[in-house]
Parts: sequence; C-alpha cells; structure tokens
Amino acid sequence: MKDTICVIGLGYVGLPLAHAFSSRYKVIGFDISQWRIDELQNGYDRTLELSEAQVKEALANGMEFTLDIEKIRPCNIYIVTVPTPIDKHKKPDLTPLIKASETIGKVLKHGDIVIYESTVYPGATEEDCVPVLEKFSGLKFNTDFYCGYSPERINPGDKEHTVTKIKKVTSGSTPETGKKVDALYASIITAGTHLAPTIKVAEAAKVIENSQRDINIAFVNELSIIFNRLGIDTNAVLEAAGTKWNFLPFKPGLVGGHCIGVDPYYLTHKAQEVGYNPEIILAGRRLNDNMGIYVANQVIKLMIKKGYRIEGSRVLVLGIAFKENCPDIRNSRVIDVITELREFGCVVDVSDYWADPADVKHEYGITLAENVDPNTYDAIVLAVAHEKYKTYEFDDAKVVFDIKSILKRADGRL
Repeated sequence: MKDTICVIGLGYVGLPLAHAFSSRYKVIGFDISQWRIDELQNGYDRTLELSEAQVKEALANGMEFTLDIEKIRPCNIYIVTVPTPIDKHKKPDLTPLIKASETIGKVLKHGDIVIYESTVYPGATEEDCVPVLEKFSGLKFNTDFYCGYSPERINPGDKEHTVTKIKKVTSGSTPETGKKVDALYASIITAGTHLAPTIKVAEAAKVIENSQRDINIAFVNELSIIFNRLGIDTNAVLEAAGTKWNFLPFKPGLVGGHCIGVDPYYLTHKAQEVGYNPEIILAGRRLNDNMGIYVANQVIKLMIKKGYRIEGSRVLVLGIAFKENCPDIRNSRVIDVITELREFGCVVDVSDYWADPADVKHEYGITLAENVDPNTYDAIVLAVAHEKYKTYEFDDAKVVFDIKSILKRADGRL
C-alpha cells in the first residue's frame, strides 16, 4: 500500500514539504487556521514560499487542505511541522507541539508513523510527545505505532536552496522505522539524506546547527563594537581576514527569526535540566539579544553629533522582517531598535514593502508607513537588506545608520 501523508502545520516549513511530497504521494495538509486553509485552497500562500502556480500544482496532484480532523484519519504517515517558540522567560514553549500530538493521537492507528520536524531539545520527541500520543490513542509506542525525527531545513525567502535541494537528516524510533523514514524522504530529496542512529542524535544535530551560527554571529557582533571604538571599519576587517581559506564568513547584525534567535534556548534549557550551565551559548545569546539597543544608541549619538534635538525627532526604520527579501516577521529583533529609539523620545515610522501590514500590526502593534519619503526624516535606519533598499540614496544632512552595510553612504554601520 502506498503511503498517505498528513502534514500538520502549513507554515514556512510544512507547506513546501507538503508540496514536495504531493508529486509522489497522496498528501493532506492540516492546519488549525481557517483563513490559512481558505487562502491555500484559492492558490495563495502568504509566506511566498510557494507561488500561486505551485500551490495549484499541488491541488492538481490531489493534495487537500483541511482543519477537519476526520479527514486525516486515513493517513498512515503524520509529519509535524508546527512552530516551537520560546516564552517571555526565554523557556521552550512546546504548546503547539503538544497540541499537534494530541490531534494525531486521536486518529492514530496500528502501524502508523509520526515524524517530527519541529526544532526541539534532545529527548523531546520520545519524552514529551510520545506520552501524549500514547494517552490519546491508547496505543503503545514501538509496538503499535512508531516515531521519526527529521529536522526541518528551510531557509525562508531562499529560492535556490529549497526543501528538496538541502540534504535531510532522518531518524526513527527503531532501526526498521529509521530505514522507512529515510526512504520516504529520499524519494523526494534530490540532495540526499543522512540516517542518524537515534532520534536524540537527529534532534541534537538540528539544535546545534543554529546555536553554532548564533555564537559565530555573536563573535562578529562583539568585534563590530570593539572596532567601532577603535575607529576601524568592521566590514573592511572581515574582508581582509576572509582572504584566508578557512576564515568563516559571518557578518554582524540583528539575530532574530524563528531559528537562530530561538533554538539555542532549547539546548540551554536541556543542559540546565541535567545540571550544566552552558556559559558560551548563553553569553552569545545575551550579546545578540542586546544588539538592537546598541544600534539605537549609536543612532542617537550620531544624531547628537549632527545637531539634532532628540526629543520629537523623526526616524524612519526601513525593514521589520527578520531577514531580507522575505515577509517573515517572526521574532524580528528590529523591534528592539524601534522600542529603544521611542524610549529616547523619537517619533519612529516603520516601512517594509515585503511584510504584511496586518501581521505587523497583530504581532508588534505597529502600523506600517506607506509611500514614505526618506528625506523628510531626521534619521534613517536601514534594518533589513531588501533588494529595493540597495538603490536608496540619502542627502548628507540626514543621519543614516546601515545595519546591513549595503548602502553607498552611511554615517554608521555595524
């Protein structure tokens, strides 16, 4: 019997994955949001990961979108791609993962496989999710049903490194299940797969990918602070150092998004749970979390040097998405720059032609400014390197701070 796949969670990760599987399997996409289901049924993906043609291609292949739990009961493979955020105390929030497991548990049958893709700490699948599956299904793990873990490797906005072109790590709760999970992904992943020996190994591999990037970015962020005090151009230093074959090409910047700014807290949580205080990881997190405040303070210093009165001054922040050429605003640290500037008394407008105004209003309480004239502001902060911003030019009277170092003229950069 050919597998029937249900993908739980149709966001930046789940939808491209469901689309990829739909070319070879019967796929049902499940989401708890009615408006998300309606948009997809009409061929529209607000994340812009899939074009209208791609969504309609999946529909033509027989893919269904639903929030009706009964419609996913016939499936035998369930893939969970829900968010795994942190709470206000920077602790892992497994609520979406647990709720998804409850949903699957209500329809789980003998022989079914549940694969988790959401980023978690080592042990979460078997220690946190499996008990929920057992409770709601009445079935026994590794006897009646099985689990796998294959960490998501999606880069939002990247149209070159798409889901099938990135090598996939796979794993299973038994050796036989691991082979089945690996074969399933190998059937669509052209870049190949890597079968990890255990689920915990696969979980750990994922969480350290972004922790490693976080620490490296923290290092160059600290360098940018030091070099600023020394009056040295950080990017010129990195360019010179980059001539060595094994120098790692990291750039300073704000570290947000759903991965790099979140995943390290999952690893540190587990480390502390077993009695170890992860000093380097947490130090990197503290430094990166404070970069927005640092940027705002640099902008204020530059404004004072140019003779601007800070109270009531008008500042334009260009970009609120967490990365360039992408509408994803999740955990954007641009909000830290905005908040700090407002605390100084500045009147801050925010513009971003990629971001959805309704999403920004809901997430941050900010009304995006439209059709702005940058030269009517006292200061401009280039926060996100969207393609259009690379062509912008500003008169010398304005204070320009270029976080991403893409402008021809800037008074300050990271």
